[in-house]
Amino acid sequence: MKTLPSILITNDDSIHAPGLRALIEAATGIGELFVVAPENPQSGMGHAITVTAPLRFHPIFSDNAHQEVAVSGTPVDCVKLGEKIIMRKRPDLLLSGINHGSNASINVMYSGTMAATLEGCMSGIPSVGFSLCDYSHDANFEYAIPYVRDIIQKVLKHGLPDGVCLNVNIPAVKGEELKGYKVCRQGLGSWKEEFDERKDPRQRDYFWITGRFNGYEMDEDTDNWALANNYISVVPVKFDLTAHQAMDHIKKMTNDVE
Repeated sequence: MKTLPSILITNDDSIHAPGLRALIEAATGIGELFVVAPENPQSGMGHAITVTAPLRFHPIFSDNAHQEVAVSGTPVDCVKLGEKIIMRKRPDLLLSGINHGSNASINVMYSGTMAATLEGCMSGIPSVGFSLCDYSHDANFEYAIPYVRDIIQKVLKHGLPDGVCLNVNIPAVKGEELKGYKVCRQGLGSWKEEFDERKDPRQRDYFWITGRFNGYEMDEDTDNWALANNYISVVPVKFDLTAHQAMDHIKKMTNDVE
């Protein structure tokens, strides 16, 4: 009897998020599922880990197909705890998402969804992060499920290069309008932050950070262009942040003697 691959699933929108439910549905029947997700929303946490408080987890659900636990920490905590404590083995695949909102362009630097994906990659696990580019409260994740399932199966079949994971973003269009996949690079973009200034009942200032994203690099080989043109962007991402193209310049600079 063929053994099913073990799949660790997490996210940053919490164990109760509809995107996580859609990801579980996409992976059901493909492997043995271990869902380890934050008990509370952790959007924008990046690669944070919990070091000033104990980590706790409690079971949410279990049946013959999969088990779910909620963790008191961050998405990266969930990956570490999931592999080392809950599964006590390295999974064959790590899936993160489906995030409620885009993680294209520079958003990958802030994303808890992609931090979990990169953490899996750092541990040698083939890892994929999925995001739906729809911020509306009632975002429809259903049309994304067949594409997510297809990518899961392809990654299990073909694997990923060492040190590389995938950042997959699905545009917010009707399923029949999707043009397919486009493997591309991360386009440039930036956030224009704004601060909503308020006062508490004791007249002390406090602030809510808000903002608007501008994906301003729209070359045809970027994820910004792919999503704007109804393609599912697939960006290979690595955790080596070395700017290799700058090595010669920095060597010359540091060796310069006045």
